[in-house]
Amino acid sequence: MKNEQKQEFGVGDASYKAAGALDGITALVDEFYNVMNSLPEAKRIRAMHPGDLEESRKKLSYFLSGWLGGPRLYSQNFGKIILPEAHKHLPIGESERDAWMLCMEKAIAKQPYTDEFKKYLYKQLMVPAERTRVVCQRHRQEGSSEN
Repeated sequence: MKNEQKQEFGVGDASYKAAGALDGITALVDEFYNVMNSLPEAKRIRAMHPGDLEESRKKLSYFLSGWLGGPRLYSQNFGKIILPEAHKHLPIGESERDAWMLCMEKAIAKQPYTDEFKKYLYKQLMVPAERTRVVCQRHRQEGSSEN
């Protein structure tokens, strides 16, 4: 019997590996955008993206790579990012956050991840989704109070 020690998600590169490294993350992101393109509930958030999603796909894949403990490909290729700040110009409220999370939930469900990792990943993704919503809402409120 091998002495295998189970790595805990969120520690080191355990989440990156559980997601299938960059190939697995890319598959997740491709499915995410496929869902976004087809889901009526995602129409508003799809409209916030360019028509050609090639760069969006690459940016999200690269961001998730580093966020999950793998190579920091986003910063290597696009520079530093503070996710909520990068989106603050967009009208992201609760319904947009929920639509984004619904697309991600459906994309995660189609991945060959363990059930444990699927639950973990969804829960963890809610954190930046909610932070982004809060920053966008605050930005809109500050903008309207200046008028």
